[in-house]
Formats: sequence, structure tokens, C-alpha cells
Amino acid sequence: MLLFSMEQFDELSDCEMQFLIRHVTGQSSDMDETIYTSANDLNGNAHPFWSDSPHLNCEEVECFRRKLKYFFMNPCEKYKARGRKPWKLILQIIKVVIITVQLVLFGLSNQLVVTFREENLMTFRHLFLKDYTDGSADTFALYTKQDMYDHVGYAIEQFSNLKNISVGNHAYEKIGLSYTPLVLCAESYRNGSISPGNETFDIDAQVDIECVEIYPTVPFSQTPGNLFPANLTLDFKRLLAVSINFTLKAINLQTVQHHELPDCYDFDILITFNNRAHSGRIKVDLDHDVEIKECRDWNVTGTSPKNLVYIIFFDTVIILMCLTSLILCSRSTVSGIKLQSEYTQFFATFYNKTVPWSDRMEFINGWHFLIIVSDALTIIGSIIKIEIQIKDVTIYDTCSILLGTGTMLVWVGVLRYMGYFRKYNILIITLRTAFPNVIRFCCCAAMIYLGYCFCGWIVLGPYHEKFRSLNTVSECLFSLINGDDMFPTFRDMQQKSYLVWLYSRLYLYTFVSLFIYMVLSLFITLITDTYETIKHQQREGGPESELHAFISECKDLPDSGQYRLDQKPSDCLLCCLPQCRSDDYPERLQD
Repeated sequence: MLLFSMEQFDELSDCEMQFLIRHVTGQSSDMDETIYTSANDLNGNAHPFWSDSPHLNCEEVECFRRKLKYFFMNPCEKYKARGRKPWKLILQIIKVVIITVQLVLFGLSNQLVVTFREENLMTFRHLFLKDYTDGSADTFALYTKQDMYDHVGYAIEQFSNLKNISVGNHAYEKIGLSYTPLVLCAESYRNGSISPGNETFDIDAQVDIECVEIYPTVPFSQTPGNLFPANLTLDFKRLLAVSINFTLKAINLQTVQHHELPDCYDFDILITFNNRAHSGRIKVDLDHDVEIKECRDWNVTGTSPKNLVYIIFFDTVIILMCLTSLILCSRSTVSGIKLQSEYTQFFATFYNKTVPWSDRMEFINGWHFLIIVSDALTIIGSIIKIEIQIKDVTIYDTCSILLGTGTMLVWVGVLRYMGYFRKYNILIITLRTAFPNVIRFCCCAAMIYLGYCFCGWIVLGPYHEKFRSLNTVSECLFSLINGDDMFPTFRDMQQKSYLVWLYSRLYLYTFVSLFIYMVLSLFITLITDTYETIKHQQREGGPESELHAFISECKDLPDSGQYRLDQKPSDCLLCCLPQCRSDDYPERLQD
């Protein structure tokens, strides 16, 4: 029987106390046992399985716990624990500010490009479309043969006299010593005779395209005897479309006022007279493709290029900061993966336990991947922006996508640091916890939504403009879910077929009732229930994972000084067997 005084009892370590209880009660010390009774819990409450290992070196275990606890600390706690400055936190805060400034500056510059492009499109419509008025682009159409000849001839005549009529700095495209011509093409069926009165037709479905070229150096004047150039005639019964294509050049000089070099623009203009429906209504449309190029030769006086140098230097600083952030986050991710492997090996070696994937994923910080992607996009976008500034490339759209997405992810990444505050953390945990259920719920709701899309397209499409294509059907139904544009959707339904009109009422009423009153309500309930559950767990205390339960047994506070002693990495935990063996305890207890 073991005899010892109360003073000796108080000096016993945790490992010795565990062995004492086992020795007195005759409990087994098998490693696979998962429940034990300690001297601190004489009521017989269950304890984690790792407590049932008196043969382990307790100091090494505590050191490993501190290592895990330090890994999951926030930057402020890590600073208290080891005095290390939260460089990543400081870097992310500065990065958010300067990346936002960079995006604003690029947005203001890009706005000049967009404005110049849109205003030129409006100019071309007024120059080359006869009797065009603002706002009539979608409804502009012709109904008589004479109107067709007049409008085509008007566009050609305006092209020929462009230098004399345009107030802009537009010019013809020139290749070598010759100008590029205007190309007029007519598409029509190869042969055919159509007699609607007799309800007969004979059509050769092959399409012939007949084109003529008109050079700007050759003036064209429309006369009653010269409606079309080169005696090009139109057979409206076989005619499918008439197209006019030409290229004009311009220079965007307004950027000089903002200390930026002007760009040269190529406008590839296409005027289309669409008669494919053969409904008696020929739709007219003018559109253009824009190609931005670096001007070949330029000279700007009266302004300083220092502004451009400052912007390039600012973009270079952003690239370096994002590169530093990317390296730091990548290093943290690698450290997490290594610690995960060490934790898994620890439990497999000493407890013969397999760590669940939920605990393994705790070591993989998704915020780091978000920041890495954001930094990569910002670095690539900043490099393209510098090349745009020095006029090596002009891919504004690609640069906008990269910088815009990078900035969006940077601001989303700020939520990581707001999660360190308790009241904000519950929102982030709710979003993360509810996300899998929300995805499953959306997949089920999407089946119903797609069914309504296909049904509305095939049934209501011929009688409602908003149901003419699957894309417009989806947009219309999504607007109805959000309560937008509801009355016009009901009102604009044509009543040519009473059966379809009646079906449309049944279709719309059931869709609105199902998605607004049921699907959306269930969707909101799904998130609010998750929020209430997490709120209750934080208030009352809920189940925690084995990983956090293992870490929670470490009672060392960040400012205790214990973490400064563990700064040197040690692999002895996994390679050296502990020295607290059962046969050593009786000798020590009896002393």
C-alpha cells in the first residue's frame, strides 16, 4: 500500500495523479482506453481519451498544446505571447487602402475611355443614319423601298463627305498610300419566286452575297437615276440583309488634361438593314468595334510627365506589397499543413486515433487562399496597368476585371480580422455554417426555377416580349422573385389567345406564390435558424471538436511567458518516447 503525506500529495504532477488513481482503483492503463477517472474528478465524469496516457511525457504534451494554441491565436494574442509584430495584419490594412486608391485612379482614367467610345457611337448614328433621333436605336426601322434606297444612299454620301461635315477629329483608315474603302454588301436567296396570293413559293436556300467597294476619294451623290452605286439592285422578295462596313480613326485628346498620353482609336463601323423576317419591317442598326492602339508618333508640350512617373511608382509599390503579402500567406499556409501533419502523426502514434477531416481542415486557413488569389490578381492587373500607362498595351477590359476582382477579394478578406470581435464573429460563423445547407437548398430550388423558365419560354414566348429567349425569361423571373417589375409583366401579356392568356395568369400567380411566400421564406428561415443555434451555443456552450478540446486543456495565457520558451522548434515530441513510466511512480511516491 502506498503511504504519503498531504504535502507529498500536493506535489504530485498530473501524470503521477493519474497513475495513483489507476493504482488504487486497479484500472487498466491500456492505450486504447478512451475514458478515465482522475483525481480532479472523483464523480466519475467522462474525460477525453488522451488523458488516459500516464506513460507520456506531460511536459512535451503541454509544449505541443501550446504550439497548437499559438497557431490558432489572433495577431494581438501572438504579439502578447512572443512579442512578434503583426506584420501581416498591418500589411493587409495598408494594402486595402492603397489598392482601393489604385482602383479609383484607374476607374477615373477608364471612364474617359468609356465616355469617348459611347459618345462616338452616338455621333456615328447621327452622321450615318438618316432622320435618327436619340433613344430610337431599338425601334429604328424602314417600311418602304424608297426609304431603303434613301437610307443606304445617305450613309454612303455621308461617308464620302465626312471631312466636310464632321466636327470631330475623325479620318479615313489608310493602308500604305491608299484609303480603305466602304464595303456595301447585299445578302439574298440565290433564286426564288414567291406568290403569297396563290400560297406558292419556290426558294433556293443558298445565300448569295454581292458586294461593292466605294473609296472615299471617289465622291458619291445619290440621284433618281443612281440610287445604288455600281447599279446594285435589290430584290426585296429574296433580300435578307444589306450591310455597310467601313473603318474610321480618331484620337482621344481629353486624356491630355489629366496628364495622360492620348490613345489612337480604330472604329470598325457596321450598319445593318435586317430583312430576314420578311415581315415588311426592315430593322436598322449601327454598331461598332473599337480597337485602341498606341499612337505612332506624338509630342505633348505644356505639361509635365511627372504625374505618369508617380503613378507608375505607386503601382510598383503595390506590386511589391502584394508580392510580400502573397509570400507571407503562402508561408502561413505551408506552416499550417506541416502542423496538421504533425498533429495527425501525434494522435496516430500515441493514441492510435485517426484525426477526422473536420479537424484537419482547421489547419487550412481559407482566408489565406483568398488573400493569395487577390494578391495574384492585383499583381497581374497592376503590371498590365503599367503597360497601359506607357502605351505598350491597351487591354482595358482585362485590366479592369483583374483589378476589380482583386479589390473585391481584398475587402472580403477584411472580414477575417473583424471575426476577432465577438459580435462580428457570430455573423461570419453563421455564413460559414449555413453555406452547405444554403447550397443544397439552392440546388433544389433551381430545379423548380428551371422548370418555370423552360415552360414560360415555350408557352408565353410568342405572346410576351420578356419571354422571347431563355435569358430574358430567367431575368424576368428573377425580377419577380425580388418583387420588381411585377405589374408590367402581367399587363404586357398579349390577349390574342385567350387560352394562353389564362394560362399566363395561372403560371405567374403560382410562380410568385411559390417563390416569394415559400421558397424565400424557407431560405431566410434556414439562415436565421443557423444564427440562433450558434448564438445559443456561444451563450450556453456547445460541443467542440477533439482538436479544440485538446487545445483547451492548455491553461497558459498569451502573456504568461511560456510561449517565449517554445520559440525554438523541437521534433522530440514525435521521436523521443516519454520518460514518465508507470514503474517510476511508486519509487517517487514512496520517497
